[in-house]
Amino acid sequence: MTSTCVRLIDPSDGPALAEAHRRDRQAYARWMPARPEGFYTPEGQATVIASLLESHGRGLTWPGAVVSDGAVIGQVTISSILRGPFQKGFLGYWISSRHQGLGHTSRAVGLALRVAEDELNLHRLEAHTQLDNLASQAILRKHGFRSWGIAHEHFYADGAWRDEVFWERRLNAAAADPGTPAG
Repeated sequence: MTSTCVRLIDPSDGPALAEAHRRDRQAYARWMPARPEGFYTPEGQATVIASLLESHGRGLTWPGAVVSDGAVIGQVTISSILRGPFQKGFLGYWISSRHQGLGHTSRAVGLALRVAEDELNLHRLEAHTQLDNLASQAILRKHGFRSWGIAHEHFYADGAWRDEVFWERRLNAAAADPGTPAG
């Protein structure tokens, strides 16, 4: 079995991420939004990473790199973090096609759940999958997510509006009482 870990994304991850995005561009067109050409370059990824780290610094995102045997093979991100009465975030992830089918995605989701609970102290995570993304749905189910609805024509990718299943998972984190005033 190969190893899988997640860690905070780093500017040095840009070239590996650019290569994976470029190589998988057509294979993942159905699942990913259209991006400008610059996105697929190391410089474009440097810009994306800088933006993610700036958002992380403001407490809005936890952007992770998925690493196997020392190589960056994908990303897992907890974004749209809301505090106050919500204490929730949105989970997104992808693994390079060269590394699929080896359990990396499932392990990365499990590790992201630990980050959400132990580091971010979130009460809830949400995710979306397209209706026919059965592999991703199986991973979410394995990690205790439940589907709670379908949004019709929710996501535009590869020239069409796609229906998506909404998923939720309550966490066991002892999130701060959102009713307690700060300071």
